[in-house]
Amino acid sequence: MSEFKQRLGLLDATSIVAGSMIGSGIFLVSSTMARDLGSSGWLMVAWILSGAITLAAALSYGELAGMMPEAGGQYVYIRRAWGKIPAFLYGWTVFSVIQTGVIAAVATAFANYTSELIPALAAKHVIADFGWFSITRAHLVAVASILLLTWLNTRGVQGGAWIAKIFTSAKLLALFALIILGLYVGFSHDTLSLNFTDSWTASRTFETDSGWVNEPLVGMGLIAALGFTMINSLFSSDAWNNVTFIAGEIREPHKNIPRSLILGTAIVTALYLLANIAYLALLPLKGNPEGADVMSRGIQFAEQSRIGSAAATVIFGNIASAMMAVLIMVSTFGCNNGIILAGGRLFYAMSKDGLFFPRAGKLNSNSVPSWALWAQAVWACALCFSGKYGDLLSYATFASLIFYIVTISGIFKLRKSEPLAPRPYKALGYPWIPALYIVAATLICVDLLFMDARNSGLGLVLVALGFPLYFVVDRLTSRQVKSE
Repeated sequence: MSEFKQRLGLLDATSIVAGSMIGSGIFLVSSTMARDLGSSGWLMVAWILSGAITLAAALSYGELAGMMPEAGGQYVYIRRAWGKIPAFLYGWTVFSVIQTGVIAAVATAFANYTSELIPALAAKHVIADFGWFSITRAHLVAVASILLLTWLNTRGVQGGAWIAKIFTSAKLLALFALIILGLYVGFSHDTLSLNFTDSWTASRTFETDSGWVNEPLVGMGLIAALGFTMINSLFSSDAWNNVTFIAGEIREPHKNIPRSLILGTAIVTALYLLANIAYLALLPLKGNPEGADVMSRGIQFAEQSRIGSAAATVIFGNIASAMMAVLIMVSTFGCNNGIILAGGRLFYAMSKDGLFFPRAGKLNSNSVPSWALWAQAVWACALCFSGKYGDLLSYATFASLIFYIVTISGIFKLRKSEPLAPRPYKALGYPWIPALYIVAATLICVDLLFMDARNSGLGLVLVALGFPLYFVVDRLTSRQVKSE
């Protein structure tokens, strides 16, 4: 088979957008953010800003998706606007860590919560220890989930889409239940009003060798902390653009991709805001790291940052741990399905340009780039064993923001260089909304360079490594073409 089959509709595309966005982040990162900000008001501001930034990006992306309804998504947009070198740098970063690192991290979250139900599969059970790294039963569960989802997606895009619809529906219903029950139980107490009694006095709580320290935040210090901690909420909202990678398999992509981007991101943004209100209605924001129960530990010191489990404990009692484990297993499994499904299409597009392994540009009998999917799976599995994916995600998110800026800047470039090109959907609020996104994302990147220089610097190094690699790949491709 040499061409993709357009088998997916608007519901499928929207399920992939929402399913790729909702993973484990919404159940974890609010605890970290509460320690970074120490304020219920500023915590909600961080989530609102993250949602607004994500929606602005989605509204802008719609124009590019309508113009270029091709497999490869963001890679294709960057290539058309800025050329092959920036596009290769993006594809290289996606393969080396952005896509595969997220797959590894989400698979590990799946494995960790599986071990809550089946303790025999916990990470403490070491199968082999090589000194500099070890293999545990949790590693094998994570790898098995990646391999299973990859195999299912090689059977055809419809199978992956059905998984997306089923698991997205399940986790949306579970999130709705957590929100509705959380607000119902929470509003019968005064926790929410107490959390907002002094909601704008911010402080940063962090651990030192001598114990926990609380540092007031005002002025530029507060702004810097806000931008720094938003990397958590932005990561939880990321992967919304994965649907653009499979544009070649969506019916009427010039219409359905922009619609799915807007619908999916709007739904998830609303759910995330409501989930945080539910957390604040159930648990005190501030707490004691040595607290004996979820109420005394508060949102800030939820055990292992599992704020979702702490909130569920207030609602359901002792069975909450098992319930949340099942919910997050469903959430992470469905999330990884969408990410795995989309990633192979980007590497397919790179291969067609001679910038990736030639076999990645071939479709199997199910009209799926199976070789590209397996290449992605192999590297993602390797990252599971590396033990480094936590750091990789930190600077990969920084690198991802850079490429979002580059991509959305392409709207301005193409409006000027290709004014007559068909644009079935034009970016809403152009030029203000795309420009606001670029400014906001740039400010966050600058903030991260100061607040987290190590990981941000590593992100830049990773991108820079793509420059010499591009010329190596380009030379090899040129030689191959001449020999043919």
